[in-house]
Formats: sequence, structure tokens, C-alpha cells
Amino acid sequence: MRVILQRVSSARVTVAGRVAGEITRGLLVFVGLESADTAADGDWLAQKIVKLRIFADAEGNMNRSVADIGGGILLISQFTLHASTQKGARPSFNQAARPEHSKPLYDQFIAQLTTALGRPVQTGEFGAMMDVTLVNDGPVTLIIDSKRRD
Repeated sequence: MRVILQRVSSARVTVAGRVAGEITRGLLVFVGLESADTAADGDWLAQKIVKLRIFADAEGNMNRSVADIGGGILLISQFTLHASTQKGARPSFNQAARPEHSKPLYDQFIAQLTTALGRPVQTGEFGAMMDVTLVNDGPVTLIIDSKRRD
């Protein structure tokens, strides 16, 4: 599993003109799944995301997590995170998991994040065309891959 997470002041995802998920201060998380991913990848990532100390404390240092600040998480599925751009001008998505594998893992990841955070996370709609709007706070943007834990 690969995620791009952004610290945000607010974020919203709409599908066909309707708001599917929305948060104020917290994390916008894009997740891409590959065929080698398992529930263990999701559990490791959920714990990592919720505990990351990337929010400012009283002195302005990044010492607080999304859980510490009572922030929200907006999770968006994004298979393009596993694109290969090494050859030609058209990306290859062969490394991305097929929906029959990725959808159950995505649903499980929602549950894992919800458990780790201690409250429900907001989501987009798996496989849908989505419009994502955000106000990046910082900006702070991180890439985390469950296959690169070192």
C-alpha cells in the first residue's frame, strides 16, 4: 500500500455533484493498492498515519498527531499511485491491484483507520470519478509505502 498524505485545514470530496466526505483540520490521505498488499499492510499504515507527529504543539514544533488534535481523516482511493512512467508517455497501471482485490482491502483499511483513530473516517467513493478540494496546511505532504518500512 502506498499513501500520499497531506496535512489540511479542510478537505472535501464530491462525486457527481454530491459531497461524499468532508473534514476540517486533519489529514487528506490518498491510498493506492497493489496486488501484493495484505491486511497487515493496512494495519501498519493505519497505525503509522494516526501516530505521525506532524501537527504543531504550543511552541510551533511538529509534535502532535491527528489523534492528539482531534482531527479528521479523509481517505480517497487512488490506483494511479502505482503508475509506472518509465517507458513512453502513457503511464502503465499494471502494478495497481485489480478492483476485486483492492476493494476489499480498501474497505478493510477504512475499518483499520477508524479503529486506530477512535472515530469514523470520511471517504470518497471507490472507483468513482471524484473532485477533491483541499486547503493544504504548511504545506506538509508525505509519501509512505508499506513495502518500504526501513
